[in-house]
Amino acid sequence: MTGMALYWKLIIDAAEPHALADFWAAALEYVVEDPGQLVAELLRNGDLPDSATVIHVGTRRFAELAAVRHPDDPFDPFSGAGRGRRILFQAVPERKTAKTTKNRLHIDVHDSERPLEDLARKLELLGATRVELVDQGPAGTWWVMRDPEGNEFCAVGA
Repeated sequence: MTGMALYWKLIIDAAEPHALADFWAAALEYVVEDPGQLVAELLRNGDLPDSATVIHVGTRRFAELAAVRHPDDPFDPFSGAGRGRRILFQAVPERKTAKTTKNRLHIDVHDSERPLEDLARKLELLGATRVELVDQGPAGTWWVMRDPEGNEFCAVGA
């Protein structure tokens, strides 16, 4: 055993991976990964067709993939890929099928300094919508929310 924790990435299907990455980077105060150097080299070597890329925030990126990483975690400066806590958004042709079907996995956004109402308002300004206020008494109160593509998550304030 090496004594080092494993790094991970959560994969989320998306219609617009770059827009969803931008939302989650702002919501979590993460960094959107920039694979521009890697993409440029793959294009230069003929290993990636231009049609598989897109210009986003001034750099050429993979058209169907975008990722965010925790700002304190290490990352590969050439590929932009984090080596810690990451979320990868991959383009899929189908949208989430039903808003009434609960996600089997979801993110809880915790803010230990900001009151719940302020956190929910911040997330709404970024494009989230409120679904339901859950009050479990002493166990806590939180908002069930949806990101811009309808994926559920919970907002938990101070």
